[in-house]
Amino acid sequence: MKLPLLYEDIINILPHRYPFLFVDRIIELEKGKRVVGIKNVSCNEPFFQGHFPGRPIMPGVLIVEAMAQVGGILARLSVPGMLEDREKDRIYFMSIDKVKFRRPVVPGDQIRFELEALRTGTRVWKMKGMAYVEDQLVAEAELVATIG
Repeated sequence: MKLPLLYEDIINILPHRYPFLFVDRIIELEKGKRVVGIKNVSCNEPFFQGHFPGRPIMPGVLIVEAMAQVGGILARLSVPGMLEDREKDRIYFMSIDKVKFRRPVVPGDQIRFELEALRTGTRVWKMKGMAYVEDQLVAEAELVATIG
């Protein structure tokens, strides 16, 4: 696939849809190794209505979900045959470790997710993810997922 991957490409890779698709673009990809994705945080995001009125902050759990979706793109594009059978080969969280949030993400921010594969396979993947706004680290985590 040709980079960058845009919305039309991403919805052909991930099963997620609005309002739960949190990846806008993939700008770097080394199959089986690393991926860099972008999420543009808009003031129109539905979660801002309740988190928090008058002081909108992107929920940390959704930052981690976006990170996982970027990692899911890396896994789906790295394992041969994954795109052909999207229903059979879904990716599910197994664990999330070493999660840290460094600063709030607010409307107008653009989050850059950088994920590195620590363990790859046909069934279990482990990745280290970092989330940045501009050059400032806003969150990090280690994610483990299973395929199928």
